[in-house]
Amino acid sequence: MKNISLQDQLLKAGLTSKSKAHKAKSQKQKQLKQKQKNKVEVVNEAALLAKEAQAKHLEKDRLLNEQRNQQAEKNQISAQITQLIELNKLAKEDDGDAFNFTHDNKVKTIYIDDALRQRIVTGTALIVDLAKTYEVVPAAVAEKIAQRDKDRVIYLDDVTPQSDDDDYADYVVPDDLMW
Repeated sequence: MKNISLQDQLLKAGLTSKSKAHKAKSQKQKQLKQKQKNKVEVVNEAALLAKEAQAKHLEKDRLLNEQRNQQAEKNQISAQITQLIELNKLAKEDDGDAFNFTHDNKVKTIYIDDALRQRIVTGTALIVDLAKTYEVVPAAVAEKIAQRDKDRVIYLDDVTPQSDDDDYADYVVPDDLMW
């Protein structure tokens, strides 16, 4: 037996007319076209969502790369500072006199000889921070370090200038006074 569509069978049996069959067929085609039209819109929405997701992903990657580059630059600067300090540090003496200074509101101590103390007091040498220790370097090297990272150089310019109307202006306390 041949496969005859239900519509054709109904026409042969006389249960429907040709015009009704034609209307049903055209309506079915309209529905099919409408579904295809909706699918195209869904595909466009999916493509739009994919583009948005890709744009977000690219932005996230760009931010991560920027952070990675900043961290690499920080590491490079830190390595340069460490190298400058290691190559130019002035010799300290462990059995020298104690020299106290403040760093991060804490009193720190290094042991140096009198000549190095005098250089620090006059400003021709400065104390710098090197990985939880302190080293003394010439002022020119300290300026190069300060250009890269100001926090690594510890200035001893904390002394406030004396005023003219000070009662004890005639009694100047020397910077190298040891108690």
